[in-house]
Amino acid sequence: MKAGMRANLVQGVNLTPQLLQSIRLLQLTSQQLEQELQQALERNPLLEQDEPADESDAPAADAASAALETAAWDELPEPSFLAGIAAGGSAGDDDGMARIADAASSDPRVRLLRELALHWKPADLELAAWWLDRCDDRGYLEQPLAELLAEGRAAFPQQADELEVVRQRLLHGDWPGMAAADAGECLSAQLAAQPAGPLRELAACILRDHLALLAAHDEAGLAHALAADAEQVRAAVALILSLRPHPVEAPATDEAHVVPEVVAWFAGGAWRVALNPRTTPKVRIAPHCERALAGGGAGDHAVLKGLLDEARWLVRGLGMRNDTLLRTAQVLVERQRGFLERGDEALAPLTLREVADAIGMHESTVSRIVAGKYIQTPRGTLELKRLFAVRLEGADIGGTAVRAMVKRLIDAEPANAPLADDVIAGLLARQGVRIARRTVAKYRDQLSIGPVRARQRVAARA
Repeated sequence: MKAGMRANLVQGVNLTPQLLQSIRLLQLTSQQLEQELQQALERNPLLEQDEPADESDAPAADAASAALETAAWDELPEPSFLAGIAAGGSAGDDDGMARIADAASSDPRVRLLRELALHWKPADLELAAWWLDRCDDRGYLEQPLAELLAEGRAAFPQQADELEVVRQRLLHGDWPGMAAADAGECLSAQLAAQPAGPLRELAACILRDHLALLAAHDEAGLAHALAADAEQVRAAVALILSLRPHPVEAPATDEAHVVPEVVAWFAGGAWRVALNPRTTPKVRIAPHCERALAGGGAGDHAVLKGLLDEARWLVRGLGMRNDTLLRTAQVLVERQRGFLERGDEALAPLTLREVADAIGMHESTVSRIVAGKYIQTPRGTLELKRLFAVRLEGADIGGTAVRAMVKRLIDAEPANAPLADDVIAGLLARQGVRIARRTVAKYRDQLSIGPVRARQRVAARA
């Protein structure tokens, strides 16, 4: 047996303490990050929590090494081997559509005003605050509109002409129906946000001219008054019933409050995205400490210089984390614009790899940055994972969108003749979505909807 030597070239990643810290910052939720920063502030006297981190604190020479470390993150496996890091949120939790109450205030008017402050002018914001102060907890005006307009003209003589304009912006804004004078105006504002078409026009006509017949559930009377087909009237009534009776959604029953890391809103004909200032870290290196250490010898302040390097790594890591989160959210909002405007049926198939390619990073980086993070949108506060969807085999649509279609078909089915799973599959096939009957049954079970026989029994008892 001969002994020999052989050289092998192996490519790997050196997990330095600084790199591990950067990985931790990348995947921490806002609550975890707050705790991490508090510990860092207590441990390092060179850090202070005041203004946002100043990019000039990081030497220009460090930019290249920071970029290399960012690339190094991308080559690491999923970070399950790192102890003590809880990603937060459950991958199996599919119900991200419920609005999650903001921990800062339980008053919906305060939450809406904070959203408006991101893109409204101060003068308009003042009028909006005046209108919201005269709304009840459901979002309706507490006094007759004519009385409030007279009161507003006396309070804002220079902006009297803008009072009703601002109310209309609230009425048709992020929370449709807000500051409505009555239920009809609230429902009409929500209906205006639905996709245009004959069905919406018929529903608008019912709300405008035949509210009494609608309240009496007289579909035959509506069909006669509108000279419309009974099926069309039934579909229009179903569309109206799908709207909320008041603009303010019921608060989440879960005691755990989540503050979204990202906020998305529609303004100026485009979707805007910004980091939530409440969850954006605000730490920096104390300028006087850095200047004092800049002139000393290598051995004079060895311990303090070590703390300075640690502080620089933290500030730079925070900046990279926030930049990655913002760019990821921008891509998600851009790709899922249809979903944000029209709902689940418009949720486009989207994978981690597609988002990673768009921001120039590895998909494992995207996986870390979206874990446990939330985004506040006009459609509610959603987990970022909610904006991803798996593409169905052989189709250009995702499972979430198909499930929403199944729900829509079942909601609109005749009460005395529920649709069987194979019939639903056939109706979807006519729309270009080909799925098996068992797939329809799976989505129906996920929606907690019984089979056709159970729905027939319920209709018979009713």
